[in-house]
Amino acid sequence: MKKATPQNIALLIMVFVCTTINSCAPKKEVIQQSAVEESNPKLIFLNYTISEDSKGKKNIKFLNKIITDGKLKVSTPLIEGVSGDLVCHQLDKNSNVLQSITIKNPLIKTFEYIGDSKQFQRKQVVLKEVEFSLKLKLDPSTKYVSISEIATPSSETKPLINTKINSL
Repeated sequence: MKKATPQNIALLIMVFVCTTINSCAPKKEVIQQSAVEESNPKLIFLNYTISEDSKGKKNIKFLNKIITDGKLKVSTPLIEGVSGDLVCHQLDKNSNVLQSITIKNPLIKTFEYIGDSKQFQRKQVVLKEVEFSLKLKLDPSTKYVSISEIATPSSETKPLINTKINSL
């Protein structure tokens, strides 16, 4: 058996301390470090005008876009659209859908007011032309944003506009 030298004792203490520290380390830190957060998330703001002609055909014109750093505070719940609503898709370079949202028909506005009977009443107004804006979490692979109109109750859509996105 070897004689215990100060170097061997110091080495044994270091191994013991390192083993004890690693075995008692909180597991929570390891989990937090492995959580993947998107680096440098982006938001995109898209502005359009939409109009409807006398035959009921909708036309959309692209006004502008703004891409900025940031993330959405709350994700919007998925809603099923009805005929006349719009569907917005973020598409990659191969036109694969990355993200989708449904937009209530921007040409139909509902107003609440207090009527003569001092009760709240609602009035729906159908507009011929209106500007509308979209605020989306920009997927890094997005090359296009496509907007389509839900044409029938079976959720078939009619394409209205494709907007090319040049990411920063």
